[in-house]
Amino acid sequence: MRVAHLLRKLDPAEWSGTEMAIHRLFDGLRSHGVDPVVYCPRLGRETAADPLARSGFEVQRFRAFVPVFGLSRQRKRQLVSVGGNLMSFDLISALWRERNLAVMHAHALGRIGGIALTIAKQRQVPFVVTIHGGVLDLPEKIKKSFNTSVDRGWEWGKLFGVLFQSHRLFRDADAILTCNAKEAELLRKQLPGKRVVVQPHGVPLEIYQTDQRQAALAAFPQLRDRPFLLSLGRIDPIKNQSWLLEQAPIIFKKYPGALLVLAGPCTDELYGEQIQKRLSEPDLQGRVLLTGGLPPNDPRVVGLLQLAAGLVLPSLSETFGLVILEAWAAGTPVLSARASGPAALVQSGYNGWLFDLDQPQTFHQALACTLEQPDLAREMARRGAKVTQQYGVNALAAKLKELYQELIEERSCAM
Repeated sequence: MRVAHLLRKLDPAEWSGTEMAIHRLFDGLRSHGVDPVVYCPRLGRETAADPLARSGFEVQRFRAFVPVFGLSRQRKRQLVSVGGNLMSFDLISALWRERNLAVMHAHALGRIGGIALTIAKQRQVPFVVTIHGGVLDLPEKIKKSFNTSVDRGWEWGKLFGVLFQSHRLFRDADAILTCNAKEAELLRKQLPGKRVVVQPHGVPLEIYQTDQRQAALAAFPQLRDRPFLLSLGRIDPIKNQSWLLEQAPIIFKKYPGALLVLAGPCTDELYGEQIQKRLSEPDLQGRVLLTGGLPPNDPRVVGLLQLAAGLVLPSLSETFGLVILEAWAAGTPVLSARASGPAALVQSGYNGWLFDLDQPQTFHQALACTLEQPDLAREMARRGAKVTQQYGVNALAAKLKELYQELIEERSCAM
């Protein structure tokens, strides 16, 4: 079974949770006899082979562009970095030529998703779309930010969105996948009768059962014999590291020996500059470590998770929270903002802590429990690890293959 997967971004230098989830899904699908081929935009610079290619998956890159006049180079880079609403002419012919195609699976909305939908209709193959990052289940502030490209330039590419029926992406899809149960509920209300499937992300537990602490200490020796809090995710306003830095002086005053580690690639250049400027101020200087982006499943990442006194997730929006499962698999306590994804995984006070961003005292109370009651924190992490066992990569991939087969059979019967 050959399945084309459409991605609007695949950059090894900015590998984050979405790319990690897709990589693991492909590993599981391959073990069940599914042959994924990846279509993603070309990079504007030389880079090392991406992890998907190194794992033996076929990766086809196409030319893509931002169809908006009047944008600065910095803004265009940012849009590409976060997977903005791109356009491509190359993709149309490439998908049309793809041989032995059984299913078209888009992990992108907008024009790229519309192109995939159009070719799937013409080739009479099932079309599946996965929502990464949320559509309906998003704070209003995040929804408004998606329109900033239009606010700052003239979007001449709207014609292509109409041509490829991007607005019908969900209505015409054979199935919509989301990792978020609340998002699925909202979609079902908006699209009665549509097949909406909750497809969580998987975690390869064995990776986190190997002790990699020395690998992390060798890379970051300043962490040796010091408690630290880990924030693992791309440096981006949605991940909200700036909020955590606002709390840092209070943390360091109460726990003078503590450090804060921000691990992840920067996907918003302006935001990254603001973070760097804040770190140079006296109250944070030398107390916060920026690791930059690290490859998927890197021993240093696993080691950081195993060493951390706690994982902190201050995101404004989090549709799933893959890093929560990874922390639990590594035996690490979790403290997360009360977004819908983490709230579905974390039972606050039982297997982790949820806090409210507009009530910082709830975070500091959770932090005190984590750092001052280590036995309780370890027990909560153990309870979380039991949750993680429900998210095996192969089992979740098997469910997706079953969906593919059902869609193929239904289309065959209808023809």
